[in-house]
Amino acid sequence: MALPQAKLTATQERLAGLAMPEAAGWSALPRAAALARVQAMGLPGRRDEYWRFTNPGDLIAPDPHPSRHHPTQKTPVFHEMDRVRLVFVDGVFDAAASDDPVLAGVEITRLAEAQDQNIHWAADLYGTLEAHGHEPVERPLAALNTAFATDGVLIRATARAAKPVNLIYLNKSDCSDAILHHVIKVEPGADLTILENGPAAARFNKVMEVDIADGGTFHHVRSQGRDHDRRAVTHMFARLGRESVFKSFTLTVNGVLTRNECVIELMGDHGVAHVAGACLGDGPDFHHDDTVFITHDAEQCESRQVFKKVLKNGATGVFQGKILVQPGAQKTDGYQISQSLLLDEDSQFLVKPELEIYADDVACSHGSTCGAIDETALFYLRSRGVPRAEAVDLMVLSFLAEAIEEIEAEEIREEIVTRLSRWLSRHRG
Repeated sequence: MALPQAKLTATQERLAGLAMPEAAGWSALPRAAALARVQAMGLPGRRDEYWRFTNPGDLIAPDPHPSRHHPTQKTPVFHEMDRVRLVFVDGVFDAAASDDPVLAGVEITRLAEAQDQNIHWAADLYGTLEAHGHEPVERPLAALNTAFATDGVLIRATARAAKPVNLIYLNKSDCSDAILHHVIKVEPGADLTILENGPAAARFNKVMEVDIADGGTFHHVRSQGRDHDRRAVTHMFARLGRESVFKSFTLTVNGVLTRNECVIELMGDHGVAHVAGACLGDGPDFHHDDTVFITHDAEQCESRQVFKKVLKNGATGVFQGKILVQPGAQKTDGYQISQSLLLDEDSQFLVKPELEIYADDVACSHGSTCGAIDETALFYLRSRGVPRAEAVDLMVLSFLAEAIEEIEAEEIREEIVTRLSRWLSRHRG
């Protein structure tokens, strides 16, 4: 079917400004296939069902919207943790600022260095989960990433990693347009933790493909902040084997437009997939979109989606989440909750929760609520001598607690709460 003229024009204009990396090795074919997908689907528009709450204009424009650089003396998140740092500046790997990857105890190579090899373990994965993730919902910005990604990391864990791997994205140019693609393979029984933080670029498009074999464990914690003019779209595609574990948490503050997509497939019995997020938005220019699709295709699997958003001064939050239970996926336990706390009458929370079930022995639920501060609870705190602003902050932290509890590492949970408290104190009034 031919694309509508508006979508065709937007796609052609965006592609005209991109150059596919010259790869002679294993990545050439998946890149070409991804480009064909983009050309067939076209880039997203407001008439697309899963983009009707979010305007993708800034994400598909030929050039990124200029982003002011905000230098800060604040200590970066995860700074006190013993981890291996891999630093990208405006989408370009900075070896001098990075640690020796060997210290992580896992195999790490760069996409830019490995893509010209004839044989590499990532050849079977690069673009594979992304391509499969278009059923039944098209995700053209992910295909665009696979075709044009300039760099990224390829990580394979064969045992328990010695240290977490911290992907740090720094931004120095006001007009940078970064496209990074990461591929992660967790072998049977292996355990890996990935941390992500940093402003990245004026416009950022990132894909992370995660393949977790039987008995493997993958933890992911991401902090999106410090970049007040952020315009970003991120995608995470995960495939889980038997008795494997996937847990991801994202903290988001600041930014203009952020769209985080997560597509998970539970392919082996007794798999566990948790994805959670806490978001604080302030101002009419703030727009944050979480879009999640979890497919249960095996027996006795568990999934949780826990998303909490606190919005004020005209901010907008979006949640689109779906649980799909395939025939034969008996004993499925699927849980989805999306809630928003609106601190004024100008902010809005737009939601689309979905369940689609084709098995008869399941326990699935979804719920979505939107409301204001509980005045009775607020009065109680104030009657105990707590100033109003501090009382509101305490109630906000209590509201976000369920999402933050999805982080298993206690030291990370404590740091996230500390940083949220500081953000709230800076944005009082």
